[in-house]
Amino acid sequence: MNKPISEACLRNQAPIAKALKERLTSPARLLEIGSGTGQHAVFCAKELPHISWQPSDLPQHHDGMKLWINEAGLNNVLAPILLDVDQAWPCSAVDMKVDHVFSANTVHYIAQTSVDNMFAGISRLLPVDGLFMMYGPVNVNGAFTSGGNARLDEWLKTCVNPLAGIKDLAALEQLANDHDLQLRENLAMPANNRLLVFVKVAEIESSEQCFVLARNKPGVP
Repeated sequence: MNKPISEACLRNQAPIAKALKERLTSPARLLEIGSGTGQHAVFCAKELPHISWQPSDLPQHHDGMKLWINEAGLNNVLAPILLDVDQAWPCSAVDMKVDHVFSANTVHYIAQTSVDNMFAGISRLLPVDGLFMMYGPVNVNGAFTSGGNARLDEWLKTCVNPLAGIKDLAALEQLANDHDLQLRENLAMPANNRLLVFVKVAEIESSEQCFVLARNKPGVP
């Protein structure tokens, strides 16, 4: 099996890492949701050696991800874990031992109900003042910000999932507020993308189903 390669990752990994480095200045553990090929994990972890990077995704992505992680040989990249936003999540930051969450190019690939579940899960995980950093395209006032984004939205609905598509900034901000997350920064990124930085502003209690992660060690067995 050859390493999977995402051309989008190759284009955006440097500006993403730069933005994360400017905001994550203290040692911390970060959960990446939807790690895909694993390229962001290894590139960003190399640029941020003080961050313990926890990749996650559906099982079908793990083998390819492990190829990138094993080749990189970084001590601060953990073995990938299974995380389906529509299934059980860790109960809290104590179980997960996570300080921040990052996700790139995921929200527009999934249905709105899955986005709702994603924000709810992230809010349960994050401690107060923890950051959720979301990279990808968003609409503004219900409109696409570029022709390329409009074409991407059409392709997603036609070829990926009719319920997928680029989400509106105001709707994302309202969803975040509903889950005790507040939009702190809205950063312009290359190719008509944004980096939305949300901060957890309050503790919440939840009785929803949880799972407790194994104590992963750096590297992949």
